[in-house]
Amino acid sequence: MGKDTLRIISPNGHLGFAPTKEESFWIGAKTKPDYYCCDSGSDDIGPVPLGTDKYAGHPEWQKHDLELMLLASREQGVPMIIGSAGDTGSDNHVDAYVGYIRELAKKHNMKKFKLAYFYSEVDKEYLRKKMNNGETIEGLDSRSNLTIEELDKTDRIVAVAGVHPYIKALKMGADVIIGGRSSDVAVFAAPAIYEGFPENIAYYCGKVLECASFCAEPYGAKESVIGTITKDDVKVTAMHPNQRCTIASVAGHAMYERTNPYYEYVAGGMMDMSDCEYEQFNEKTCRITGAKFIPIKGRIKVKLEGSGKVGERYLGMAGIRDPYTIKNIDKVIEWAKAQVKERQPNAEYHLSYRIFGKNGVMGDLEPIKETKSHELLVVVEGVAPDKKVAEEVALVGTRQIFYARLPEVKGTAGTAAFILDEVVEVSPAYTWTMNHTVEVDDPLELFPVKMIEIGE
Repeated sequence: MGKDTLRIISPNGHLGFAPTKEESFWIGAKTKPDYYCCDSGSDDIGPVPLGTDKYAGHPEWQKHDLELMLLASREQGVPMIIGSAGDTGSDNHVDAYVGYIRELAKKHNMKKFKLAYFYSEVDKEYLRKKMNNGETIEGLDSRSNLTIEELDKTDRIVAVAGVHPYIKALKMGADVIIGGRSSDVAVFAAPAIYEGFPENIAYYCGKVLECASFCAEPYGAKESVIGTITKDDVKVTAMHPNQRCTIASVAGHAMYERTNPYYEYVAGGMMDMSDCEYEQFNEKTCRITGAKFIPIKGRIKVKLEGSGKVGERYLGMAGIRDPYTIKNIDKVIEWAKAQVKERQPNAEYHLSYRIFGKNGVMGDLEPIKETKSHELLVVVEGVAPDKKVAEEVALVGTRQIFYARLPEVKGTAGTAAFILDEVVEVSPAYTWTMNHTVEVDDPLELFPVKMIEIGE
């Protein structure tokens, strides 16, 4: 407490999604940062990982990144904080991360340390009771308020924690913290607020560090950056020898997500970066001032993310090189859709086409009228509650590209040059059923913190 400056290293913008680059991490570790912090989750990966409760990245990559951070932080004797464990912050993934830390501590014969963790899954009946009692579960980003029908279609819900459980864990003396689903910025803002720094500085620090080297140039993912904060500013420095944090790279990262100046919703408030000022502090460091934090009056609002299963899913692919077929690809797809409908007149299914061409990417809502591409890749997706129906929808929808009946085609001349006859089963299709907020009296209500000891 009472520090004039605080230094936080962020080694990876999404722990475990792809392995952390070790060179820049160890360069940063040698400077002895005060905290090792990393976010491990995102809703950018879509609703499937939350719905299926599976990793979006390889488990070995996650162990690799945890091992780097654990070794450095325990050797130095400073805290390590991980948010949104295992991509989604589900209870199972929090447990898995706690298990990984146990394994790593045993592997390296580490002395005893305190590990705090918290879950963030929300039971549907908790929300149902609130709704039946007249409480509104308010939608975010123009989404309507939650209905019982939407709740019933939801398979898994996580609440998005703010800084509160992390601060509590630090007050309890935690050396390592494994968090459930959390706001990206909270993982970094929490230690700064705990150490007595202003909220606006703390939250901006979290915003600029959350994606690690995405705020540096030239572009290079999975490299480490360090944020240094005072009571007045944030300085962010690239650790990779060939990267720099510049006015353009840092401001661009801070503003890329939305055009609205209120970029980040966290439990208890909103960030406002519309008046931020950026200056080049030195060759590798950008200095930022002017960030604001606007508290939300009244009860605390906690964001909810929910995922619900749509159906089983199969994918097919077709490569097309015939100029006439390419020119008439919208008619080809109309034909293929009609053949699927003929085969499955009464079935519930969803069929979509994504067309990738040398001149860009086009979807089924944007037919190609003219293109200079000499080759297209058409990705066909079939989704249905029944697995056999989904498979046939994808297969017919793909194969009928070859059989499309176009005018001026004589015999078999000039059709799709290549068809992948087989379709492949992929993960089931899920949709976001929930992007809402629930009001709570206590910001820790949904995130009880537990503490254990690990090591010899």
